[in-house]
Amino acid sequence: MSKIDVLNVKGEKVKNITLDKDIWNIEPNDAVLYDAIRLATSNARQGTHSVKNRSEVSGGGRKPWRQKGTGRARQGSTRAPHWYHGGVVFGPQTEKNYTIKMNRKERRLALKSALSYKVLDSELIVLDELKLESNKTKEMRDILANLKVDRNILIVVDELDDNVVLATRNLDNVLLLSADEINTMDVVSAHALIATESAIKSVEEALK
Repeated sequence: MSKIDVLNVKGEKVKNITLDKDIWNIEPNDAVLYDAIRLATSNARQGTHSVKNRSEVSGGGRKPWRQKGTGRARQGSTRAPHWYHGGVVFGPQTEKNYTIKMNRKERRLALKSALSYKVLDSELIVLDELKLESNKTKEMRDILANLKVDRNILIVVDELDDNVVLATRNLDNVLLLSADEINTMDVVSAHALIATESAIKSVEEALK
């Protein structure tokens, strides 16, 4: 078990809590973590890229010059691949499926590894609660300034609150998730993970 300070929105220490060592203090598995990141990026690809081959390019229906007697190489179409505006050879076609799969145990291990790295790198901040008096972006900016975090920030709460959602949506460097939406890719991408105490407990219950 490892202890971590619990702060309030002013950045002041309130108490300590004990983190589950089987989730927040494991030996990170880099291989599984890499596979999980590759899974997320590959599954995000639409696979709708496409190029036109010589039969799909507009034009080129007529033979550009006669077969013999010109002194030039024979040509059958101006849309052959070696011509300007010609078709593309062996280019990507539509609806390619990049989806890959991963076992549930590996997904959970990858998330635990990502969370453990946040603790090892001192990038985890635990709040007693995250409640705003208004939905103003300035109030959320002030809280982040009190916590001394910037760059890419992931905020995890147990339940999404309207004021918190509205206050964070205009911040480009902040991603707000509920505890049941947390995933490896977003955790790895964040330079700081801010989680409420109740969210910590929800994540631990889900990963036990």
